[in-house]
Amino acid sequence: MTTATKPVRVRYAPSPTGDFHVGGARTALFDYLFARHHGGKFILRVEDTDQKRYNPEALKQLLEGLRYLELDWDEGPEVGGDYGPYVQTERLDIYQKYCQQLIDTGHAYRCFCSPERLTAVRQERQKKKLSGGYDRYCRNINPGEAAERVAQGESHTIRLKLPLEGEITVHDAIRGKITFQNTQLEDAILMKSDGIPTYHLAVVIDDYLMKISHVFRGDEWVNSLPLHIYLYQAFGWEPPVIAHLPLILNPTGKGKMSKREGRAPDGTVLPVFVRTFQELGYLPEAMVNYLALLGWSYDDKTEMMTRSELIERFSLERVNAAPANWNYDKLNHLNGQYIRQLSAEDLTDRLLPYLAAAGVKIERDKMLRITPLIQERIETLGDTATKFKFFFVDELPDYDSSELIPKNGDVAMGLAVLQRAGQTLSVVEFTQAKLEIALRADADSLGIKAGQMFQPIRMAVCGQKAAPPLFETLEVLDRETCLKRVRQAIAKLQPPQH
Repeated sequence: MTTATKPVRVRYAPSPTGDFHVGGARTALFDYLFARHHGGKFILRVEDTDQKRYNPEALKQLLEGLRYLELDWDEGPEVGGDYGPYVQTERLDIYQKYCQQLIDTGHAYRCFCSPERLTAVRQERQKKKLSGGYDRYCRNINPGEAAERVAQGESHTIRLKLPLEGEITVHDAIRGKITFQNTQLEDAILMKSDGIPTYHLAVVIDDYLMKISHVFRGDEWVNSLPLHIYLYQAFGWEPPVIAHLPLILNPTGKGKMSKREGRAPDGTVLPVFVRTFQELGYLPEAMVNYLALLGWSYDDKTEMMTRSELIERFSLERVNAAPANWNYDKLNHLNGQYIRQLSAEDLTDRLLPYLAAAGVKIERDKMLRITPLIQERIETLGDTATKFKFFFVDELPDYDSSELIPKNGDVAMGLAVLQRAGQTLSVVEFTQAKLEIALRADADSLGIKAGQMFQPIRMAVCGQKAAPPLFETLEVLDRETCLKRVRQAIAKLQPPQH
C-alpha cells in the first residue's frame, strides 16, 4: 500500500456545483484519516472545469464544512503548497500542453462533429442497441487535415483514442481486479471545444503532477477507471493506488443517499448537507465518528472512537465494498453520547451560539446552571431552544388545563395542589434541597402522593410534561417566575368569574 520511496499524498477533489453532501464529506474524511495514519499529506483540489454548474457559494460552503468537521488540509486553496495552483481553471495551460502531447503520440484525435450530429448518432446507436454514444467518425482524419481545419478556426473537441478490441484489467484497492471489454468503451472527450478539459483528462494530469499516491473516490466513478488507466499508460506514468468507496444508501436501504433534504412524517428535518447538520447542532466529533463507520469498521463492536483513535486504526483493508445504510437514529444516539461526555462549561459554550441564533438572550452564568439539567436530555445542540423553551421565555406557550389535573385526581385536587404550592414557593428558601423538603411535606399534609403533587407544579412552571428534575428546575427558574406561572395555572383551573 505504501513504500518508503513514495510518501502518502491523498487528495479530496470536489466539484463545487452544489451543497457539500455527506457522501463527499465521507470521502474527504477517509482521505484525511489515511493521510494522518501514514504521516502523509491531505490535499484539497478544486475541480471547477464544469463552469456552467460551478457555484462560488458552493465552494465557500465546502470550505466551511471541512473546517466544521476539522478536516484541515495541508495543501490547497487558502493554504498553498508546492504543487499548485490547486484550482483547475488556473491550470488550463498545463492541460493544453499534455493534450497536445497525446495528439502528437497518436493517443488522441480531434473531433469536428457538431452537437447536432452527436445527438443524432447517439439516438441511432441506442435504437440499434449498440454500445457507446459515439461512432468514432473523426478517429481516422489525417492529422495534417485536422491541423488545417483547426488553423481555419473550426470548432472541435479532442478525444481519447482507445483500443478497438481486447480488454483491460484494472485493480481497485477495495474490489480487486475488474475487467472491462474495450468494445464497450467510448472514445471519451478529453478537451471541450472551449479549451477546458473534461474530468478524465484533468484528474489524471493533476494527480500525477501533484504526486498523489492514493485516490479515494465514489463508487459511481468505477466505470471511468479504464479510461484513466489508458491515459496513464499513454503518458508513460505509473498510476496511483485507486479505491472506490462503498455507496451510502438511504435509511431504507433502497437507492443512493438522497441529494435532497426531506422531512420525516413527524416533520423532523432529514438533513443530507454538512451545513444542515452543523446548523442543527451535531458535534463535529460525532459526525466524524459516524461518517467513519459508513463502510469502514475497526471491529464488530467498537463504535465510539476519538479522532486520534480513528487515525491510529484506519486502514483500507477494513473498508467494506458493500453499500452502507445511513441511519439517523444511530447518528442521533451517537451525538447524544458525545454531548454527555462534555464538561458543563464546554457544552454551555457550544450551546450559546445556537440559543442566540434562535433569538434567546441568556447570560453564560445562568446557562451554566441550566446545562447540567438538560445535558442528558438533548440529542443535538439545536434541541435546546425548542425542547426547553420554558427556561428562556417570559410567557409559556398555551397548554391544555387538563394537564394540570393530577393522575387519579380532579380539578379540585389540582387547584389545592397549586394553591398550596403558591403559598410554599412564596416563603421557602429557594434551593433545590429546601424546595424538595417543603413540597414533599405539602403532599403529606394534603394526603396525596408525591407524584400527584409534583405533576401539576411541573406543568405549571414548564408548560410541558417532559422536563428536567423538578426541584433543580424550580431553583434555576427563580421564585418570581415560578410564582407567576403557578398563579396563571390556578387561573386556568378556576371557573370564569361573571
